[in-house]
Amino acid sequence: LAEGRRGDAVASLVHRLKELHGLSGGGLRPRETPAAVRRRETANAAKHVRAEFHRLDRARRGAAAAVEIIHAYSLIHDDLPAMDDDDLRRGIPTIHKKWDEATAVLVGDALQTFAFELLSQRECSDDPNIRINLISSLARAVGAQGMVLGQAQDIEAESSSHPLGLDDISELQRNKTGALIEWSAVAGAILACEDPKELREYSQALGLAFQIVDDILDVEGDSNIVGKAVGKDNDAGKATFVSLLGLAPAKLRAQALADEACNALEPFGDRALTLKKLAQFVVSREK
Repeated sequence: LAEGRRGDAVASLVHRLKELHGLSGGGLRPRETPAAVRRRETANAAKHVRAEFHRLDRARRGAAAAVEIIHAYSLIHDDLPAMDDDDLRRGIPTIHKKWDEATAVLVGDALQTFAFELLSQRECSDDPNIRINLISSLARAVGAQGMVLGQAQDIEAESSSHPLGLDDISELQRNKTGALIEWSAVAGAILACEDPKELREYSQALGLAFQIVDDILDVEGDSNIVGKAVGKDNDAGKATFVSLLGLAPAKLRAQALADEACNALEPFGDRALTLKKLAQFVVSREK
């Protein structure tokens, strides 16, 4: 009887994982829209990025899948009432709304551990030292030195009597958002046993640009396109790049960072075209 109940519980969790919007909803990958030219061009650039992904070998696909799984777990936990308390993610109910909070916590936990399982498999790399490097660097990026630290800083800021300045927000977002984006960029260099210097510089600029655009979308985005509630930061009185810089300067700063990211890739020439297109997508996206 106990074994049967355990089997039912596992089957239920697997079923919910399969339906998980965090993975099936496409992550940060956009869908083509027929509206404005800018949106069409953005979608075309994203299609190019997806095509490049399908050309990857199994090792690089494993690393790419691992970081997207970590991203999905982080969104599920971020949406919880104890965190950002969001009812929608990509236009559909968040996990704790569709089921319950316990399921959301467990699904997030399962995804997090699954990501490291993928990186530990020999298919990811024949070299165990490379696998260990991938695992340890991702753990740092998403743990108490990276993403989790950034989330803690974000929660603390909400009740702090001292408003955050631009440097404070930049540090917070480098941890909360940037660390995971940085790992996404340098993982390829780790797999190839190459120096990740240029990719690290690229990703650090890109990560900050991404967060600035997030803040912009919270101000002027359409919730039907963004896929989640907008205006929450302003309603909560949170300091953001937009509240500190202003809307127009924030847009200029995001574009400057995207250009900075592209400039870091100059040593790679045309081989970095996809990453350059990704940087421009980040600052032109509407969701």
